[in-house]
Amino acid sequence: MGGITLNNTVEMMNSKDHTERMKAEFLQLRIRRNKLQLMINRYMAGDLNFELTCSLQSQVAAMDEYALILKERARLENVDLFKY
Repeated sequence: MGGITLNNTVEMMNSKDHTERMKAEFLQLRIRRNKLQLMINRYMAGDLNFELTCSLQSQVAAMDEYALILKERARLENVDLFKY
């Protein structure tokens, strides 16, 4: 993912080209999922300054499933999600 941020995806998300919007959707999902996993990792390490009130693992799993669905849709539509 490198230095890609949510801000970097705004122009893509606002594109009239549906493939660009799909790429942005995938990138945003990956960014949010990775940040959530980092927060979980920090929590597990005792490195958060607040307590989690619920497990976030099911949210990560749902995001992973969503990513798989987007990848399959991209494959069917011949969209390269990893070229941006």
